[in-house]
Amino acid sequence: MFFYISILCSKPALANIDNDRYDGNIFVLYAGNGSLVPPRISLTESLERGKPAILVYYLDDSKDCKQFALVVSNLQAYYGRAASFIPINVDTIPVKSSYSPTDAGYYYQGVVPQTVILDPTGEVRFNGQGQVPFEEMDDVLRSVFDLLPRSESVELKRRSFNQFNAELVD
Repeated sequence: MFFYISILCSKPALANIDNDRYDGNIFVLYAGNGSLVPPRISLTESLERGKPAILVYYLDDSKDCKQFALVVSNLQAYYGRAASFIPINVDTIPVKSSYSPTDAGYYYQGVVPQTVILDPTGEVRFNGQGQVPFEEMDDVLRSVFDLLPRSESVELKRRSFNQFNAELVD
């Protein structure tokens, strides 16, 4: 009986992409992608393996980061097997007087969201702040992987299947 009363009296969960309130993990809630957090590989491991890395600095209670989460998820759909996706909650970056290039704090510039793309040698190929368009990062990654430019490759159209997510179709 208590169970039924608690259900009737409880308020619905109200997650909102348009505010700076903490709702939970942004990649799960707004991108439908729980595979991004925690990262599967560290920056050090990615650099040791000679694998390109995509660092995404974020906060779970940032409107801009909430809205950008879907762009990151879409990038992972294309490049998730070839590149290391390393989302970094900036609240977890240890405070130090200096960082090495294998530390996440080395590339962080105090803004969220921030996206840094490192090529297989560890060279910074892109450092974007704010809500960077998918196409801008896709162009950089096409260059890193020596792929055809978007203008010369088959274009895929996105078909929406809910408010935030989309799937790719021919």
